[in-house]
Amino acid sequence: MPAATKARASGAEDADMEDVTPPSAQQPVDSQEDGDPMQEDEEDDDLGEEEESEEPQRVRILPGSTSTAASFEFLKEGHTLGNALRYIIMKNPDVEFCAYAIPHPSEEKMNLRIQTYDTTTATAALEKGLQDLEDLCDVVSEEFWTQRNDFMAGKH
Repeated sequence: MPAATKARASGAEDADMEDVTPPSAQQPVDSQEDGDPMQEDEEDDDLGEEEESEEPQRVRILPGSTSTAASFEFLKEGHTLGNALRYIIMKNPDVEFCAYAIPHPSEEKMNLRIQTYDTTTATAALEKGLQDLEDLCDVVSEEFWTQRNDFMAGKH
């Protein structure tokens, strides 16, 4: 007889799921205190059009982060930004470690882990990396259009 059948036969009850959830399991961050979580706030109906077009925050710091070692979650991002950002951030001499991961292919999420030396914070390293990547993209774009215009001028 299997162990589960023996336990039931001896009068033991099944445990609730809440009691057996591992302590490392993340709890929902955005929960409403009262009412149905799917219910809309009445105040949302009074919002203007410009607030409705506002995008939700796409980057957040994941729990368990410290000032020099942090994990960031980017929504609606993938390998393109992850690999480029990882490369640029690792060029920073104050960064000890940087890596990215896509937790699951069906979710539009990208996690980035940054670990720095004591000379800077992980958030500062991310900000510098984003700015450096933007500057690099500006240089590449400018060079592209210069070369394209030179090519098109020589064609005619």
